[in-house]
Amino acid sequence: MRARGAALLLERFQHPAQVVVTGFGVTILIGTVLLSLPHATQDEPAADPVDALFTATTAVCLTGLITQDTASHWSLFGELVLMGLMQVGGLGLMTVATLFGILLSGRVGLRARMAAQVETKTLQMTDVRRVVRNVVLFSLTCEALVAVVLAGRLALGYDEPLGRAVYLGAFHAVSAFNNAGLALWSDSITRFVGDPWIVLPICAAVVIGGLGFPVVFELARRWRRPRSWSILTRVTVGTTAVLFVLGAFVLTALEWNNPDTLGTHPRPTRWLAGVVLSVMPRSGGFNSVDTSAMRPESWLVTDVLMFIGGGSAGTAGGIKVTTFGLLAFVLWAEMRGDTHVNVGTRRLPAGTPRQAMAIVMLSTGLVAVATIVLMSLTGHSLDRVLFEVVSATATVGLSAGITGDLPKSGEVMLVVLMFVGRIGPLTMATALALRRRTRRYELPEERPIVG
Repeated sequence: MRARGAALLLERFQHPAQVVVTGFGVTILIGTVLLSLPHATQDEPAADPVDALFTATTAVCLTGLITQDTASHWSLFGELVLMGLMQVGGLGLMTVATLFGILLSGRVGLRARMAAQVETKTLQMTDVRRVVRNVVLFSLTCEALVAVVLAGRLALGYDEPLGRAVYLGAFHAVSAFNNAGLALWSDSITRFVGDPWIVLPICAAVVIGGLGFPVVFELARRWRRPRSWSILTRVTVGTTAVLFVLGAFVLTALEWNNPDTLGTHPRPTRWLAGVVLSVMPRSGGFNSVDTSAMRPESWLVTDVLMFIGGGSAGTAGGIKVTTFGLLAFVLWAEMRGDTHVNVGTRRLPAGTPRQAMAIVMLSTGLVAVATIVLMSLTGHSLDRVLFEVVSATATVGLSAGITGDLPKSGEVMLVVLMFVGRIGPLTMATALALRRRTRRYELPEERPIVG
């Protein structure tokens, strides 16, 4: 009966993207109800409904923005709920549902496979079951390895009781790999700014989770043969490397003498913190320095890195490094006067640049409108509001220090931004399109003046 009910539910949707959007919405609703229970908080009345909604959304959408301190506000039950929501949000709801279908019956319905295909961005329908198994196994393995390193360091280096160290290691491994950015320390990982045994495993988990599962799997198979890499892997790895190096040098240079961030630390610690400053805007959300004390020009650089985000089909947000990299190739082709956009020895399909441009335009418009509205609601300065909006839309979780001061209407706006950012503006638009229009004729062509 349950399987039949699920099948009937799937039949109500005309497009797999609608299943994904609805699934995430239902998951957030369930998380909100659980976090609203009295025993989800520490020695306090039940959480405010808007705070519960905000926190459930930030966990499922892998953002990390918070209105209540995670360490002091939520009980063990509440923290476990957050951990589960982060895991489901990172793997993807339909990925989890498909996995249960495989485990329970060995079969997965066509619509469920189509929804999982949209969520994992699998290129072929026959790959979905294998990809889902690999995604889950790879995710849990990476999280386990990071958890072991963190737990060992916390137990041996900081005298945490073994049970507490294991729990902290597991929570932060899940949070890091899924690019959620939630921490059980009130200062995020600022207290560990000079400890590479804590900072680097978290950064590694953020980068690997943010690359995207298709890229990671291809690198595992063909890491010795870069010439055989697909366009997706070439663009993702290349763009990620360039942005990481540039971001680390620029942000470290800008904050080098800032006494509120890097200025008071020894040189090795400054460079280590600079690595974190460059990695976390790709959707990690942890901070090893006080982000709200950064210089305005550093905020602007971070805005750009957050807006670009991480890899496709991974746990990162933003427009994705693939989109940014492909648009760079489009610009290069236009400057050279090429009729086609080529990446290495491959030519892009004609519709790919249009899709990339649509993602950028939708995201830019969303950020612009949300910034204007949030400024009118709060009265905060443009640089702080823009930082907060980009962080929410790109599901990053870094804050300029105004999230806790927002009115309830501002919190609800960030909830919407986080949801759209996690689903993806283009997927959301596809899900809202109730029908596809087809033309049986072509209109006459006319070339306007451009520029």
